Amino acid sequence: MLHRIVALALFASGAALAQAPATPAAKLPFTIERSWEIQRLGAPVISPDGRRIVAPVTRFVMSEDKGYTDLWIWNRDGSGERAFTTHASNEGSPAFSPDGRFLAFVAQREDDKAPQLYVMPLDGGEARRLTRLATGVQSPKWFPDGRRLAFVSRVFADLPLSEQGKRLEERANPKMTGQVWDGAPVTAWDRYIDERQFHVFAVDVGGGEPQALTLGTGLELPRSAVQGTDSLFAISPEGNELAFVADSDPAPNVTNNDVFTVAIPAAGAVSATPVNLTADNPANDGNPLYSPDGRLLSFVQQRIKGFYADKGRLMLRERRSGETRELFADWDRSASGLVWAADGRRLYGAIDDAGTTRVYELPVDGRPRPVTGAEASYDSLALAKDGTLVALRQSFVEPPTLVRLDPRSGRAEKLSTINDALLAATDFGTYESVTYRGANGAEIQMWVNYPPGFDKSKKYPLFMLIHGGPHNAITNGMHFRWNAQVFGSWGYVTAWPNFHGSSGFGQAFTDSINPEWAEKPYQDVIKAAEWFAAQPWIDTSRMVAGGGSYGGYLTSVILGREHPFRALVAHAKVYNLYTQYAADFSTELPRFGGFWEEGNDAVLRRNSPHYGAANFKTPTLVVHGQNDLRVPVNHGLELYQTLLMKGVPTRFLYYPNENHWILKPQNSVFWYQQVRKWFEEHGGLEPVSR
Repeated sequence: MLHRIVALALFASGAALAQAPATPAAKLPFTIERSWEIQRLGAPVISPDGRRIVAPVTRFVMSEDKGYTDLWIWNRDGSGERAFTTHASNEGSPAFSPDGRFLAFVAQREDDKAPQLYVMPLDGGEARRLTRLATGVQSPKWFPDGRRLAFVSRVFADLPLSEQGKRLEERANPKMTGQVWDGAPVTAWDRYIDERQFHVFAVDVGGGEPQALTLGTGLELPRSAVQGTDSLFAISPEGNELAFVADSDPAPNVTNNDVFTVAIPAAGAVSATPVNLTADNPANDGNPLYSPDGRLLSFVQQRIKGFYADKGRLMLRERRSGETRELFADWDRSASGLVWAADGRRLYGAIDDAGTTRVYELPVDGRPRPVTGAEASYDSLALAKDGTLVALRQSFVEPPTLVRLDPRSGRAEKLSTINDALLAATDFGTYESVTYRGANGAEIQMWVNYPPGFDKSKKYPLFMLIHGGPHNAITNGMHFRWNAQVFGSWGYVTAWPNFHGSSGFGQAFTDSINPEWAEKPYQDVIKAAEWFAAQPWIDTSRMVAGGGSYGGYLTSVILGREHPFRALVAHAKVYNLYTQYAADFSTELPRFGGFWEEGNDAVLRRNSPHYGAANFKTPTLVVHGQNDLRVPVNHGLELYQTLLMKGVPTRFLYYPNENHWILKPQNSVFWYQQVRKWFEEHGGLEPVSR
């Protein structure tokens, strides 16, 4: 099915319509600069009565190379859209009080040395700061009685809160810089992890000294949770119990996250002994959520140890009896993005499902039921007590947009309009989902984006986009870092094949490339190129390819094998599996045993791109960030310098201040410019005058 963007209204009133010019202005191409003009919505929250919705909105100022995030508010019908906070600081992590009168959020204002917890009345008044912690605050959650809030802070476990700042200052300007580790993890994405621990605290709504809730338990939230701790703890509806996630395995090279519960101590009392609810499962458990009536505790369980893309099973624990059961054991999808309905009889989830993130109803007794279709992706669900369900909707031609969903019909009503004028004045292309036969004749789903004004009687160049992960499928969303519509503005038809290993197509499909990472995805990409070569509207002499992370790895594999591509882009790629083997503790390679063990060396030889160097001949742009600790920069340097030694046209695009991704606005614009220039220089695009 071919999806076309729906025209968005530019004017809100008849008077405005009367003033519209008779001839509409020409629409502007969706350039990378224009993509940074889009205001980006974050996850919404909804008041308990369903009347109001709040979400963070980030706008970027290119000249300052930074973004500014404010909290915006909407009424349930979409009216009243406005900025709720306008302070120069960034605000995030909004949370409504149980009575809906106040909003808690995290911000770093004036003399704050780290993000702090603030509370602001919904109907007018100033924000009031509740904490002054040198270690900062994240993931605030209200207690059911509205008298306290829980939050997470990353602290030195051997120091009281009042002394944390002194040690942080000493660490900021040290004379001696050595650090010592006795276990893992050492790094996480772009930072080295010190001895600080994530712990849950509570603070009275009137302020005062925070109370430690997990610090005295002998457990800590996972240290690798540097990208968010919100799903790692929950407060029971009675307000007397905390469910949290912690690693229960003392071995320094093994992770086994379990779900624990602990009674919340009275002020000044010592922490109780936590109870491990998932001790019988050697793999990871997480995302605890109490049902609103307090009868059930849900959590997500994996069964394959060390495999991040194992199916996430939805588990329910009867709190009174302790009986635990799995819901939908034969449902071949992972539970994610979960929220409880107020009646405690069902959950809703944002489920990775065959190239689309779809909302599903997940009844406690019954079968999973899809609420939304494949026309767009929906995530970041928020559900009020009255049943009002809101979400963010997006597609390849629509950035995240706040909508209200009918949980029965799946009908969506758009609430946010802040990007409407920009989108209506932008010339987007179209997109569709196709299937073709890949490795071993398997059916492979692929997203195809067409440039604006696509005409089947003409010839177009092709950009084959290779996604990362490898177990992270491309869904129909606006992917800002590798944006198919930006490439379409250059004139490209683009392809996102969800090759073997991609999530959302069943666990067997996801695990089908382990540990042979290269072969089936390589065949799937080549078969996709053959599918396009058979289309009369593709110029087979101008086919190019590229990807980041695993996509960069597979691009490097393709570089050493037969392929039809004129030029390549390898971003944040794994080039040498031996040096990547333990570069980042979260990599799944150790799941299959040491490379020194019998048989494993042969696997790495078959799958490591550097063994294909004798066949390198395709012009390749190599991209890497210095702060990338997931795939360290040596991989980029090794590939680049190997290409130089072989005399293959190459260029090294290096960012000293970026990590695994290119996230800063001006760096992003330069990335797109360099990719386009590379393809123009090597026959993948017709050069344009500048």
